[in-house]
Amino acid sequence: MTSRRTFLHTTALTGVAATLSPNTLWSATKPAKDKLGVALVGLGYYSTDLLAPALQKTKNCYLAGIVTGTPEKAEKWKKQYNIPDKNIYSYQTFDQIASNPDIDVIYVVLPPSMHEEYVVRAAKMGKHVWVEKPMAVTAKECQNMIDACAKNKVSLAVGYRLQHEPNTQEYVKALRDGKIGKIQMVSCSAGYNDNRTTHWKQKKEMGGGVMYDMGVYVLQGARLATGEEPIAVTAQQYTARPEVYKNGLDETTMAQLIFPSGARAAVQTSYGMNMNFLNVTGSKGTLVMEPYSAYNGQKGLWSGGGKIEHPYEVPWQQTKQMDDDAEAIMNKKPMLAPGEEGLRDIKIVEAIYEAARTGREVKIS
Repeated sequence: MTSRRTFLHTTALTGVAATLSPNTLWSATKPAKDKLGVALVGLGYYSTDLLAPALQKTKNCYLAGIVTGTPEKAEKWKKQYNIPDKNIYSYQTFDQIASNPDIDVIYVVLPPSMHEEYVVRAAKMGKHVWVEKPMAVTAKECQNMIDACAKNKVSLAVGYRLQHEPNTQEYVKALRDGKIGKIQMVSCSAGYNDNRTTHWKQKKEMGGGVMYDMGVYVLQGARLATGEEPIAVTAQQYTARPEVYKNGLDETTMAQLIFPSGARAAVQTSYGMNMNFLNVTGSKGTLVMEPYSAYNGQKGLWSGGGKIEHPYEVPWQQTKQMDDDAEAIMNKKPMLAPGEEGLRDIKIVEAIYEAARTGREVKIS
């Protein structure tokens, strides 16, 4: 039982990709390219402030097209990034991307409730797909996305930027190498004060709620630290601003995870307080990362004087993530964070919501 649930991340650095080999990784038969063309679907903050600038620095891919429902945005992006008219689409013309050879990858950067639809449609076009986290709202949706990409022989990657960055890879390697002994306890927190009231993160029907968003980071922290999949969870949620987080939408969530080895994790995430750290206690010492999931500035230290600090400037994480994923497609290699990885997290998120609702421990299969 333990081996079946043990997390596949048993090595770091170059070994991480090899341990996360998905069954759904395929490459469509296309002429070789020096760079893959990427179309961004949804031009909100993340695409505008991070992904588009990052694509100006990538070596293996470039910004080839956009999909937007706002004509003003289309015109602005066309001028700013010299995007040809034939590579600019609306949501009504989205499926026409199928016949555009300039676009190899469709990057879905929409509210979570829309991910399944656009990933499946992209896969049916024969285009490779990247999707932002959270992968979807339900595990069933995640599986549908994985199946669609497998059926159409295209690759699928989740935008887990941290798995591509060197501070994360180094702390995972340190833990796997036994620098602090057997992992006993993990505490991971990620949150910020979100003063918005009408964003999709505050709308349940669009996949809002903190556990789907910042919560994925703390689940990743616990899973990467232990190298295992949790088998049970208890959880508590509360909302300090019920006028904003309505209908049971969570503003703050705390969960306790149980792992097969006996390790425990306490994770916290919130839209109402600033926090960002990972503390790992082992039989021989401790490891601390703070900040843990920021866009840059991560720092770490483990007992005995081991220091982790690889500096870089924003948006280096997004550049590295997209370059890694494009290189994997071109070389027909496994994705570092495939669809199966996103599915694992959403299964845990669903269990956490059930545990918070019922007040009982929930098993995770």
